[in-house]
Amino acid sequence: MSQMSNQEETIVESFTGGRLPPDDVVVAALRAGDEAMFATLLDTWSRGMLWLARTHVSTNDSAEEIVQDTWLAVVRGIGGFEGRSSVKTWVYRILVNTAKKRGMRENRTVPWSSVFEQERPTVDRSRFQGVDDPLPGHWKELPAAWPTPEGEVLAAEVRGRIAAALAELPPRQRAVITLRDVEGCTSEEVCEILEISAANQRVLLHRARASVRGQLEDYFETARRSA
Repeated sequence: MSQMSNQEETIVESFTGGRLPPDDVVVAALRAGDEAMFATLLDTWSRGMLWLARTHVSTNDSAEEIVQDTWLAVVRGIGGFEGRSSVKTWVYRILVNTAKKRGMRENRTVPWSSVFEQERPTVDRSRFQGVDDPLPGHWKELPAAWPTPEGEVLAAEVRGRIAAALAELPPRQRAVITLRDVEGCTSEEVCEILEISAANQRVLLHRARASVRGQLEDYFETARRSA
């Protein structure tokens, strides 16, 4: 698993919440009809599921229906869950399959394997020293440290900025960063959920993080100047 920088950890910390119980506890509770456990899963995963569903369909309403259909499928199918993957991976695979079917009905789905983002640098090359400089490839000036979002108002504003930055990402990048940095999935889980290679997952995650980081960097720089 790749290591995150402090700036990338800020992205994660702005979204992640508390940990869920172990899978065997979750499964047993769902099979017993535990409404509190179901509500906890809804609160913990539904936002990320909504964003992921939105990468396959054209409207927020469609994405919300996909999430609802996914939870219904989870409730109906939990008795047959065999534990060959984590509960989260199982739920998200149901979501992706449901979203693909819905997207195809809307005639808007492009085959996952055929969508490729344009090759472009994740950070502007002008920010690095050139071949004739003392340290080619190194930063000309180190990026400014981001302020820690202290207080509910600033934290909420930062979360809003992150959400806006995520919304502007190409679908595959948004899907990968949503699963990794919002939902806390491992790289292996992401590859299984989205059916992509480990190398592809790393590239997509790097590009997505760099894009979000760049937008937040601009935001913090503007805030610093106006302070």
